[in-house]
Amino acid sequence: MKKPAFPKKSKGRTGSGAPDEAAFAAAGPAGSSGGTKTTQSLLAAAAVLAVVFGVAQVRPPATAAGPDQGGAATSAQVERTALVCPQPLQGLTGSTTLTAYTPPGTGTGTGGDAAAGVGWVADAAAPATATAPSAPAAPAPSAPAPSAPTAAASTAPVAAKDTAPGDARLNLTKPGAPVVAPAANSDNAPGTGAVATGALAPGFTVTQTTTVTEQRGQGLSGLTCTPAGTSFWFAGASTAGDRVDYVSLVNTEATAAVVDIKLYGDKGLIENDAANGITVAPGSSQSVLLPTISKGQVADLAVHVVARSGRVGAAVHAADGSKGADWVPASAAPAPVQVLPGLPADTANAHLVVWAPPEDDADLKIQLSGKNGLFTPAGNESIHVKAGMVAAVDLGKVTRDEVAGLRLSPTDDKHPTPVVAGLRIDRVGQNGKSDAAWLTGTAPVGARATVADNRGGGPTTLFLTSTGEAAKVKVTASAGSGGGTPVSKDVELPAGGTVAVPAPEPTGLNGAFALTVETVSGGPVVAARMLAIPTKDVPMFTVQALRDDRSSVKVPRAAQDPAVVLR
Repeated sequence: MKKPAFPKKSKGRTGSGAPDEAAFAAAGPAGSSGGTKTTQSLLAAAAVLAVVFGVAQVRPPATAAGPDQGGAATSAQVERTALVCPQPLQGLTGSTTLTAYTPPGTGTGTGGDAAAGVGWVADAAAPATATAPSAPAAPAPSAPAPSAPTAAASTAPVAAKDTAPGDARLNLTKPGAPVVAPAANSDNAPGTGAVATGALAPGFTVTQTTTVTEQRGQGLSGLTCTPAGTSFWFAGASTAGDRVDYVSLVNTEATAAVVDIKLYGDKGLIENDAANGITVAPGSSQSVLLPTISKGQVADLAVHVVARSGRVGAAVHAADGSKGADWVPASAAPAPVQVLPGLPADTANAHLVVWAPPEDDADLKIQLSGKNGLFTPAGNESIHVKAGMVAAVDLGKVTRDEVAGLRLSPTDDKHPTPVVAGLRIDRVGQNGKSDAAWLTGTAPVGARATVADNRGGGPTTLFLTSTGEAAKVKVTASAGSGGGTPVSKDVELPAGGTVAVPAPEPTGLNGAFALTVETVSGGPVVAARMLAIPTKDVPMFTVQALRDDRSSVKVPRAAQDPAVVLR
């Protein structure tokens, strides 16, 4: 390999090794031959570096860190929030509403003001172009039918838009007051997508609530719509007895998604090829009945929805004949400690379902967080879960006429095993009619959490549990969808204790309102909302956990670093 030519040393070269002025003068003008080309290259490189440094000096980063700031991150409000809701339940007497809400801003965002941001809910857009190998037959006619993929009026996937389309089911134009609209009213209505931008994005939430009064599948079903993702855990599903449980998959993305549904029972993973490789086309919805992908009747199931490619919104609905129905909420990620808030004082029966990973068994303490702190229920002190399997236990009237939260933790702190947990709770009326709801392990409310659909007249109760030290939270009831003045109240929580708070209602309330919980001090705090609307002598109710609304994100600071061009 030929070595590159360097300018010859001049007689005036100094002892330091640096060329003197005569050496550069001898290089001659551009276009000269020999060593002068190398010198020109060096000069050109120096000129480029000078330009780069000059630009960096003239246009410094907008968030340049000072000498004492180092690389510390800062918080910034989110500028876009996208959520996915499952297909609305229908049937002869089913009715579903969607409620959207953004709490008033707590800072200056970068996405514009309320007039610039638009939040909306629109049907998932395009019909499915491929069907899953496990596409189920329709459930029994007497049960509310989960909807099948269908075309909607929109012509592009929901997630690809940031402005309200002409067929949007509702529009939210300003923070601070919810907007309510009926969901699509047909047995094959698709799932929905919701997008908020600008000042409406931080804390944007959508609640879907369904009332079914048919004998089979009757009950109040509610859930908070979630962002699309690639992994969802559910504990408490079943294919035994009169249960009609199914998984709802909604794809609001611009590309197809391929999904696997993994079922775990008391004998471990239930292998079934029909549960793998389910294709969900862009802008489409699918319902997968669990009996079509399980083997025989399984009393207690954990469900893991995994997207191999793409992203989906996933939800599980459970219906137990005339005994009750509701959505099984997605669990927090597997963890050694799980806290499930929201047990009402009149719980008639509580049924706990826990899954452990294939790598290790789990031995867990069962504790209740009551009004005075943690205590262990007599006769149900612990639960053992074999690796890769599901274990369940009936806790009966575990609350003893006292509101509570349920806590699972390792019996041996040196042997923590991440688990997923769900809890079915039943309430029974004086006439013996009942309804059911499902609770799940959840994360703390953090700085702020909101649930949108609440009704006046006393049917809404907040369950607040401090999982650590004593805490103080601020509860705010928004203006109503048809008018009203917001009100707030502070609530004190004992260490490890649970407090039930009848929801404060806005002054002059008209319509539905939202509830926002903010941690003021202490904690952490987990929270759940119970909406109870007795209908036809059935004590209908639904419970949703409140989770941090992730209205802000960490943004790393940037600083000038000219050395980057030398690397």
